[in-house]
Amino acid sequence: MDFLSSLLSNAWAVFLIVLFFGGSIFVHELGHFLAARRRGAKVVRFSIGFGPAIWKWQGKDGVEYRLAWFPLGGYVMLPQLADLGPIEGEAGDDVEKLPPVSYATKVIVFVAGAGFNVLFAFGLACILWLAGQQISEELATTRIGYITDTITLPDGTTVPSPAREAGLKVGDTIRALDGQQVANWPELLQMLVTSAGKTDDGRRQTIFTIERDGRPLDITVHPRLVTEEKVRKVGILAAYTPIVATVPEKSYAQKLGLQPGDQLVALNGAPLLHLVTLYDVLQLKTPVAFTLTVDRAGQAITLTVPADHPKESNTIFGAGFRTKTSLNHENPFAQIAGHARMTWRVLWSLLQPSSDIGISKLSGPIGIGRIIFDASEAGFRFVLWIAILLNVNLAIFNLLPIPVLDGGQVVFATIARLRGRALSPNFVAATQSLFMVLLLTMLLYVSYGDVRRWKNDSKAEAQAREAAEQQKKAADQPQPGRP
Repeated sequence: MDFLSSLLSNAWAVFLIVLFFGGSIFVHELGHFLAARRRGAKVVRFSIGFGPAIWKWQGKDGVEYRLAWFPLGGYVMLPQLADLGPIEGEAGDDVEKLPPVSYATKVIVFVAGAGFNVLFAFGLACILWLAGQQISEELATTRIGYITDTITLPDGTTVPSPAREAGLKVGDTIRALDGQQVANWPELLQMLVTSAGKTDDGRRQTIFTIERDGRPLDITVHPRLVTEEKVRKVGILAAYTPIVATVPEKSYAQKLGLQPGDQLVALNGAPLLHLVTLYDVLQLKTPVAFTLTVDRAGQAITLTVPADHPKESNTIFGAGFRTKTSLNHENPFAQIAGHARMTWRVLWSLLQPSSDIGISKLSGPIGIGRIIFDASEAGFRFVLWIAILLNVNLAIFNLLPIPVLDGGQVVFATIARLRGRALSPNFVAATQSLFMVLLLTMLLYVSYGDVRRWKNDSKAEAQAREAAEQQKKAADQPQPGRP
């Protein structure tokens, strides 16, 4: 039964990858195709993927439709608009005999692909708007719930937490980073990772604008690079209210009197904004007694936890916990704008010499497929969110003024328009070929990074499972003085 469930789950995830990743490419090329037909341009081929055909069919409209072996994109062969023979193959028509097309037609056709991606994203955003996006309390907030004492650098060195060094406090609400307003925790983390501030002596620097006790305050924090990916972190976690989800029979949680639905609101009278704070107290070398205040159906109840409480390494009182969740009905325009800001933020950081974001941090087809695969486990709404982001990314990326991309074709057409004559075919072909090689090299490079990250994450998950199993076995062993 477990095998069948896993198989069906994986089949569903693969279907979603094909539907949204392949569908996004199809929609993009469909935009070029329909715009070209509408403007009267000659269409020779409609291909999903590059290279030799897996399947092809000659339509009554004279267009060859095909699926190719390398599903890294697609193309619509338009000999009147762009000569991409080294990439798409020969058109098979005498291009010189075809009537020329106008500058307006070229721009409309080249931009139509990105336009259709935006329209597709908008349609998906409308569905998500109506259905609502499930969001947890800790993702919706910008309030600090926990500050680590230390962080670990990629070389294994442990250093003081930049947040604690700078004077950030639990309960602070972060309003902006480097002057840019922050709406939620994922946006905060992305803005921090893509920030490029540095001091004169080379230290990384981010200005946190916070609200503390109702007053605004600017605090300078010096992030450090952590994890194997070397991204900026400061050692903070989002605030949320821990809620008891399960209380197993004969667990210490049951002995204390905890019940499902109890909200943990205070520890020794101070607000409890993250479960790790309670975990730290339970793991003290010298156990201490403390009080825990819970909100039970609107009534405050104080529980006293004695110093002889069990010191469990992977649970808290043996109970299960959850967070508050809500359905967020964000309008489609706001969704598209948010994804566009996120995409531009990453692109801008790539151009900043002081940024720590490089091409190695990007994801290619493998990484995108993995993201959709993982998102399928979180629910269809999250898959929709990823698909919207993917289409906005495709639209913006394809409009960049880079040869081979649609934006580069618009640049070529604009230069020819300003010059009053077409660019040299040899120059265009050489430029296209050069940038195609560079683009494929970049895809291979980021795909290698995707595989490396996947391998490292799988290894870490396996180690975590092994450690949990060992802890469980150790807990099940009879201990001296315990029956």
